Amino acid sequence: MDLEFGAADEEFRAEVRAWLRGHVPAEPLPSLETEEGFAAHREWERTLGAARFGVVSWPEEYGGRGVSVLQWLVFEEEYYAAGAPGRVSQNGINLLAPTLLKHGTPEQLARILPPMAAGEVIWAQAWSEPGAGSDLAALRSTATRTDGGWLLDGQKTWSSRAAFADRGFGLFRSDPESAQDERSEPGGVGGHPTTR
Repeated sequence: MDLEFGAADEEFRAEVRAWLRGHVPAEPLPSLETEEGFAAHREWERTLGAARFGVVSWPEEYGGRGVSVLQWLVFEEEYYAAGAPGRVSQNGINLLAPTLLKHGTPEQLARILPPMAAGEVIWAQAWSEPGAGSDLAALRSTATRTDGGWLLDGQKTWSSRAAFADRGFGLFRSDPESAQDERSEPGGVGGHPTTR
């Protein structure tokens, strides 16, 4: 793989740098863990989305720009250098979206990704549970198939961004009777990402 920046990469860098220079807030936004800060960061996500800078590496049909890995790194480098705000949508775009892009149905991709890219829907992460912490093999929450989708049952204790987010995604056991020794095997947890 050629890791040298070409003319197209540098042209993209110049575009990103100029856009960030004209749009990054002059003052830091309030903490995204507060209602006021979450609202300000949500507005920033919308600003990024309107310029198609929210998720530059995603396919264009889902709100991205379809840039190369190298150009995505250029964007991240310029974003950091510009002192741009933290991403309130990071759980959705960095955790849920890659899973959907790999395993989601066309209907799920079309329904979930564009509003996420536009900053219209912010996703909370719900993984940790009482007695399990972040030990995914010890999760007890379940997902049972129903006529309308999945019935979720259980308790999540650490839910990043859940206080103000629009939707949540988490890990739930679809086969709670799976053998203990299978839990250490890839895919042996007996669960899968479920969106709600």
